This record gives sequence, C-alpha cells and structure tokens, in this order.
Amino acid sequence: MSRQYKTTITSVWLLAVGFIIINGLVALRLIDEYTTQVLTIGGINVIIALSLNLISGFTGQLALGHAGFMAVGAYTTAALIMQLNVPTFLAILAGGLMSALFGLVIGLPTLRLHGDYLAIVTLGFGEIIRVIMINLSDITGGPAGLKGIPPFTTNFFWRPVLSFALVQLFLILVIIMLSNLIKSSPGCAIISVREDEIAANAMGINVFYYKIFAFTLSAFIAGLGGGLYAPFFGY
Repeated sequence: MSRQYKTTITSVWLLAVGFIIINGLVALRLIDEYTTQVLTIGGINVIIALSLNLISGFTGQLALGHAGFMAVGAYTTAALIMQLNVPTFLAILAGGLMSALFGLVIGLPTLRLHGDYLAIVTLGFGEIIRVIMINLSDITGGPAGLKGIPPFTTNFFWRPVLSFALVQLFLILVIIMLSNLIKSSPGCAIISVREDEIAANAMGINVFYYKIFAFTLSAFIAGLGGGLYAPFFGY
C-alpha cells in the first residue's frame, strides 16, 4: 500500500468521523441554531473559496469572475426547484453543471490570455452575468431576485440540521476530489502550468487543455456553492 493511498484513506476517515461528530452535536442541539447557521454559511463560502483556489492558486490564472459562476448555479438551482419541482440535491448538481458549461464557453476564448488581461475579461464576465440576470426578469425576478425558494426541508426542527449536513457533505466531497486531483498526474500538470508554462509546453504538456480543465472544474464547484446558497437563504 503506497504512502499516498494511506494518506488518502486516513484523511477520508478523519473527515468522516469529524462529520459524524459535528452533525451529532448539531442534531442533539448541543450546538445552538445560530451557530449552526454560521457554520453552514461558512461551509458554503469555503466551497466557493476552494473553487477559486483551484484556478488561481493551483493553476496560477488570475480569474475574477467566480461570482458570476456562483450566480448561474444559484439561479439554475432555484429555477429548477421552483418551476420544475426538481429534488434539491439534483437541482444543486444541475446548477454546478450549468456553471461548468458557462466556464467552458468563457474559458475557450479567454484562457489564451495572461495576467491582467485574463483578470479584466473574467471580471467583465461577472458583470455581464449580473446584467443578464437583472434583465431576465421572467426567470430571475429581475432586480428583486427570486423569493420563496423552498428550503432543504419544511420541518422547522430538522431544517438547520439538514442544511448543515448537506453543506458539509458537499464540502467534504469537494475537498476529497481536489485533494486527489492535485496528487494525480493531471494535478501535477496543472501545477506545472502555474510554475512555468513554457517549460510545461516543452515537456509535452498541453497547457491550454489543462487551463480549460481547471477553469471548467472550478466553475462547477462555484456553481455548487451557489446552488447551496439559494435554498439555504430562500432568496
């Protein structure tokens, strides 16, 4: 058994034990409702931060449009739940996939840019998404937004518990996925792009492909964060 495999198994067990203990404390009301809500919001923000860290931290690309991907995920999730009665879990995944599609479409022309140019273009994308969402009032509610998004559960007692558990479940899955990705061959290629694109190209690494891959996956994770945001806040 390799050291990497042992480390992965240990990390998974520690995360699982921590997940069970914390959710047990929440279910037994040993952690009050306010603290539970703060922890839930913190979990959503960590998911979004991890998505940004993948493209800016590990890949070394200065992207500033992740608020747009979060918005796409949130509105997609809300629309599916409110208009089509799609189960919340599936709606959140669909929101992530829609954000990934936007990431792919935006990334194909923009990731050939570097540095400040890429930052400006992705920042512009975030602003474009904001304007589009405001003008699609029949779908998004316009400037007033969407109200009355159904929560994770209608049961008042279990609502904070289930919200916290679902957010933490997604957070753990994202952490495990990114941890294994970075330790894999594609992860090493992504890091090599950050360190030196010219050297990575010289070693036969398709730099543009791995930029697109990281950017699309990053958009997917940001969309998951947005999808969790919508039913939690109900707006």
